[in-house]
Amino acid sequence: MQIEAANRAGKLHEGNPNHCVDGDHVIALRSELARKIAAHIQAEGDQVTLVPGLVLFRRTALTSCYSATYEPSIIVYGQGQKHVNIGGAMYVCDESTVQLTSIDMPVISQVTKASREKPILALILKLDMPAVREILSQDEFLSADVCAGTRGMAIAKSTPELLGSCIRLLELLDTPRDIPFLAGLMQREIVYRLLRSSLGKHLRAIATLGEQSNRTARAVVWLKENFSKPLRVEDLAAVAKMSVSTFHQHFRTLTQMSPLQYQKRMRLHMARVRMMTEGIDAASAAFEVGYESASQFNREYRRLFGKPPMRDIKARQLVEIEQNRS
Repeated sequence: MQIEAANRAGKLHEGNPNHCVDGDHVIALRSELARKIAAHIQAEGDQVTLVPGLVLFRRTALTSCYSATYEPSIIVYGQGQKHVNIGGAMYVCDESTVQLTSIDMPVISQVTKASREKPILALILKLDMPAVREILSQDEFLSADVCAGTRGMAIAKSTPELLGSCIRLLELLDTPRDIPFLAGLMQREIVYRLLRSSLGKHLRAIATLGEQSNRTARAVVWLKENFSKPLRVEDLAAVAKMSVSTFHQHFRTLTQMSPLQYQKRMRLHMARVRMMTEGIDAASAAFEVGYESASQFNREYRRLFGKPPMRDIKARQLVEIEQNRS
């Protein structure tokens, strides 16, 4: 679906005499973004930088599907390709893409285009929601309509303005003394560019206090923080100040999952993390994240990740060993 939409968007430029010039400019900006990311991250995985909220991402090989929880953030890709699956909806993210996640989302990701010669490279910038709301209070955004039914994650084509802002933010890593004064200003510019883009409606819906998407997002935060507890949808609806039926509808629209599916994804993801990082067995991990039945945990884990828990963990550990050797 996203590929077809991208193709349709491309056709809109046919007949535009400036299309080639604009296209060359965007391609040059993407290449510059990739070059600057590569200059500051040589190791596999995520790297936290000196700029608050800025993380760089690099992979030099394709991966199997892996679970993750995305925080409110934007990801701007410099090169490579990744597939992100949320509740059965597939997002194709590549060097032409900016990805917005406006709420905490449990996802399944897979790097589908990367090599040692041309790794996947991306910039991840966590969103400061109070700062987003402060920008939205400016006069030019006060009249903007807040769209109902927006999703908690969306992708769009990266614009020259946004790419330029991200490149300037990366350049701060070359002059660390400037970070305390300039980082906040540049991050505000990136948020401004984001709000002015086609992704702005998704961010406005979450950041605007009192809107249904914002109230649903508060329930999502509560569920993320209490995923191991028994789930009562009535309690979540009360957090969102909605009826149960209305809440169900808005939760599914925002997260592309039901509350129960969201809780299950969070539980399985956290169990996987604990088995990987703490070395605990599957039964212990299952009970720690809220499962009452180890056999049910094993079934649901295998359904989501494709392998039984301990076999999956051993396979991932072998992959990490090979990556560290290389």
